[in-house]
Amino acid sequence: MKILQVLPALGSGGVERTAVDVARAIIGAGHVPHVASQGGPLVADIEAMGGVHHALPLASKNPLVWRNTSAALASLIRAHDIDIVHARSRAPARPALWAARTTGAKYLTTYHGIYNANNPLKRRYNEVMVRGDLVIANSEYTKAHIIKEHGLDGAKVIAIPRGVDLSRFTLTIPPERIAAIRTHWGVSESERVLLLPGRLTRWKGQDVAIRAMDGIKDLTLVIQGDAQGREKYRAELLALIAQSKARIIIAAPHTDMPAAYAASFAALSASRDPEAFGRVTAEACAMGIPVIATAHGGSLEILSGGAGQPPLGLFAVPSDARSLNTQIQTLSVLRPEQARAFAAPAKARARTKFTNSAMCSATLDVYRRLLRE
Repeated sequence: MKILQVLPALGSGGVERTAVDVARAIIGAGHVPHVASQGGPLVADIEAMGGVHHALPLASKNPLVWRNTSAALASLIRAHDIDIVHARSRAPARPALWAARTTGAKYLTTYHGIYNANNPLKRRYNEVMVRGDLVIANSEYTKAHIIKEHGLDGAKVIAIPRGVDLSRFTLTIPPERIAAIRTHWGVSESERVLLLPGRLTRWKGQDVAIRAMDGIKDLTLVIQGDAQGREKYRAELLALIAQSKARIIIAAPHTDMPAAYAASFAALSASRDPEAFGRVTAEACAMGIPVIATAHGGSLEILSGGAGQPPLGLFAVPSDARSLNTQIQTLSVLRPEQARAFAAPAKARARTKFTNSAMCSATLDVYRRLLRE
């Protein structure tokens, strides 16, 4: 089984880390993984595990560049007898499709998010992600979107949720790491933190969360994220905080997210628009803390209690500060042992269903299915 994963670059984002995790699973199954990208810090991880990285200008959106890139991909497919080309992003998907069709390799895509499609050109650009022999969706919500948006046969779309790395998100975080993250936030040891992680952008709902803290005295809201150039929005958030009587902090990003969850009383996902998967919700559940999420997208799946069962977290109406305030109030009266008991079913589900091992195993099954077909 010879698989070539194709993506723009190997930075530190979720798509890139998923590619590395799947490459490791391919090695675990006794095969050599191939990854093509423009490069990045995770190239070292691919090569250290025994994989092969092929450097190509796959981040380019220029059709003239695509032609040459497609020819280069076709050459390496032939040279390494690649069975399946697995495209993980739109920019490299077009040359990857052409190369696969030219060489007779199977073509697979992963639809990692809900792509903007507000005009015909955008829809055409997105359409390459459903041209695969099969399509992987990162949640049932994304699968339903693909079928509706592109009119695709549901049998061709396989939902494989993104996974939490349980070797990293362990339940035994050393106290010094928890103390370090609290120092980073500037909170005392006694403060109970409601953590809202994620880049500072309006659709993540940080402004709604700040308004929802009205009247909350027993929790400190920590908004941890990078503005990524959105300084006007950051200034707007700081102005809202200045008007609030609640304890609210905007903290810089931190790489130790397991410690961040372990240092928190609860986590919040306040996104105005649906999350395709809901990474924060899954990670917080896996770490055993209660979660409040807006009631749409992937978070609904992660916190689902099953047919006829209550949800495994608290839900607020999207963009509704009053609804979110009600749920924060509900959470704030819980004692620590009550909060842990409330979060226990979600923790058990996340640490079984939403794991790296489950994601990788399901992905390898898709590869085997393609080869059988």
